[in-house]
Amino acid sequence: MRWEIPWALPLLLLVAWLVWRTRRPAERPAAVLWVRTAGFGSRLATLAVRPLEVLPWVALALAVAAIARPQQGVRQTETETRGVDIELALDISPSMAAEDFRPSNRLAVAKQTARDFIRQRAHDRLGLVAFAGTAFSQCPLTLDHDALTELLEGLDIGLAEDGTAIGMGLATAVAGLKESRTPSRVVVLLTDGQNNRGAIDPLTGADLARALGVKVYTVLVGRGGVVPVPVDDPLVGRRTEMVRMDVDEETLREIARRTGARFFRAVDPAALAGIYSAIDRLERAPIHAIEYREYFDLGPALLGVAALLLAVYLLGSTTWAFRLP
Repeated sequence: MRWEIPWALPLLLLVAWLVWRTRRPAERPAAVLWVRTAGFGSRLATLAVRPLEVLPWVALALAVAAIARPQQGVRQTETETRGVDIELALDISPSMAAEDFRPSNRLAVAKQTARDFIRQRAHDRLGLVAFAGTAFSQCPLTLDHDALTELLEGLDIGLAEDGTAIGMGLATAVAGLKESRTPSRVVVLLTDGQNNRGAIDPLTGADLARALGVKVYTVLVGRGGVVPVPVDDPLVGRRTEMVRMDVDEETLREIARRTGARFFRAVDPAALAGIYSAIDRLERAPIHAIEYREYFDLGPALLGVAALLLAVYLLGSTTWAFRLP
C-alpha cells in the first residue's frame, strides 16, 4: 500500500490533539443525568453515551486519511520471450534395447533424459519424431509439455519397421519446423547406429536442414562394438546375447558440422544427461520480464465509512438517549 499525498497524514496528529483537548470534565449531557436518576447507574450511562461521542472524531480521522489517498497496489508480471522451436528425433530401432546403460537400456535412458530436457524448456515449443526403419511424427510442435511427455512415454521398440533410417528421421523432424517463424529452430537427433534404411540419405537431410536454417545437434548413444542385448527365445524365454553393433560417428559429426551445431557422444546415462544440459545452455532464447503495478484508490471507501459514522452519530443525538426527560 502507498499514500499518494503523504504530507496530509500529519493532520491526523492534529485530530488526536483536538480529541485530547476536549477530554475534560465538562457538563454531562442531560441524558446521562436522566439515566442516572432512572437507576441504571453511572457506568451504564457512560457506556451508553461515550461511544456516540467519539464517532465524529473517528469520522474526521477517516476523512483526513482519505485526503492522503491511500492506494492498494496489485503487482502483475508479463514475460516476453522469443522461444526456440525444437524437434526431438529419437531412434526406436531394436538396437536401442541394448543394455550397456545398465540397469536400463538405451531407449529408457534416452526417454528419461528427454523428459528432463522438456521440463527445462518452459517457454519453447517442442515436437517429437520417432524413427526406426521408417519415421513418423509422434507430436507436432507444442507448448503443452504434459501432453508431449505422455506421447514420449508411449514410444517403444517395435512401433516402426526394423532398421535405422536416420535420414528419414532427420527429414521428418526438419519438415516439422518448416512452418516455424521463430528465429531459432533446432533438431536434436539421437541414434545409436548406422543408417541402413530409408529413401533419404542422412547428409541429404542435413543439407535440407541447412537450407531452412535449422541446426541439428547429433547425439550418438552407446559404446559400440559388442554389447548385451536381450533376446526372446521361444524355447528358453528371454536371455541376453552379446551382439556386435557398429556406429557411424563420422556421418553424425558431418550432419552437425553442416548445420552449425555440435556432435555429442554418450557412453553412459550421466553423459547423456550432461549432453542435454549442454544443448539446453547453447539454445536459450532471451526472456524479458516486465513488472508493473496497478493501484486502487481506497479514499472513497474511507469517506463512505466516515459518512456512515456521522449518520449514526446524528441519528443517535436525536433519539431519546440525548433528550431531556
